[in-house]
Amino acid sequence: MTTQSPSFALHRSHRRWIFIFVMSAGLTAIHGAERTYAQDPIDSAWESTQKTLDRVSRFVTGREQANASKAKDLYQEGDRIFRAASANSSQVARDGDTEGREKAEFAKAAKLFRRASEAEPGSALSQDALFMQAESLFFADQLTEATDIYQKLQKDYPRNRHSDRVASRLFSITQYWIDTEKAGGGGIMPINLFDPTRPRLDVDGHAIRVLDSIRYDDPTGRLADDATMAAAAEYIRQGKFEMADEFLTDLRETFPDSEHFFLAHMLGIRCKLEVYAGPQYSGLMLEEAEKLVQQTRERFPNKLQDQQTADMLARASAEVAFRHAEHLSVRAQYREKKREFRAATEYYQRILNEYPNTPQAEKARERLQETTSLPAVPERRLTWLKAVFPDSKSSSPLEFSFESPTGEKRETVLR
Repeated sequence: MTTQSPSFALHRSHRRWIFIFVMSAGLTAIHGAERTYAQDPIDSAWESTQKTLDRVSRFVTGREQANASKAKDLYQEGDRIFRAASANSSQVARDGDTEGREKAEFAKAAKLFRRASEAEPGSALSQDALFMQAESLFFADQLTEATDIYQKLQKDYPRNRHSDRVASRLFSITQYWIDTEKAGGGGIMPINLFDPTRPRLDVDGHAIRVLDSIRYDDPTGRLADDATMAAAAEYIRQGKFEMADEFLTDLRETFPDSEHFFLAHMLGIRCKLEVYAGPQYSGLMLEEAEKLVQQTRERFPNKLQDQQTADMLARASAEVAFRHAEHLSVRAQYREKKREFRAATEYYQRILNEYPNTPQAEKARERLQETTSLPAVPERRLTWLKAVFPDSKSSSPLEFSFESPTGEKRETVLR
């Protein structure tokens, strides 16, 4: 048995450690090369710059720094406060007591949900946090801010799972605003400075814009047709019949299965008659109203079995006929004054043919007896002046002929 000297054993130990160090360094170099190959240094630097700018921007604007774990903790804390405030509100409602700090607790929960949404943007948690922030503001009676957050949720996440609930909340908020305006709840001041439940300016106009956003953000939602009809009804209340007609036309064309379909026809007829400016102007609205009357009769025969509804449509139809006859009568009188009796005769004849039961029909019958015997067009006056003072420049003919290059035939050219 041979023995090894201590120096040889020490040398062998050194070799072992050197081998381990070299292998470790080699593996580190390989992994580093793989990372360098997998990620472009320019892209890495750009991502690092973006993250730095995002952190600085969040710090300057006071937003929560991006942190998924903290976002979850903030959401859970906000949810705990929201549930506690909801339980207290329910107890107060059952006992009939006055409200205490529930609204303040809801406002506190809204701040936590806002921070949670900011801490993890673009995530499912952010969607839920935005919705719960809006819900908290809704129950805190901060309806204007709640509306802004609901609309932000719909804009940032168009297909979020809260769409129906958001539309329902927005619809109820707009109805509250419209009802307060009807009741004169705005007071004598044109600007709202103290009531967080209402916008600062133009409450009813703001309500219509929110209703329009409901049908725009979710046109296939269950409240899209309700929002369209509510906006049209509010425009009618304000006397803005042209805007109301646009909403009613959209409802008839987009929501044929809506429960408001028949009402959109009846109100559409009234709006078109209100928009009609008079016999001195275009009769396009009268033509549209007449067409809508005919469509109503064809589409809703069951509705017209009700005598009151049938009478209402008959009165609208009679008014359309009267306005049409009035429009044609004004045109006929204008042509008579210009002594264009053939044109006047045609207008009078249209009144008799199309609207024989109107008051204008009798007058048209009387005028026809005179206009038919008068010259069709007015005589030209002072025609002898043309012979005395002929045109200084003779007009070139509209066409002229010339010999073709081959001489076989004459070519004709139009000027």
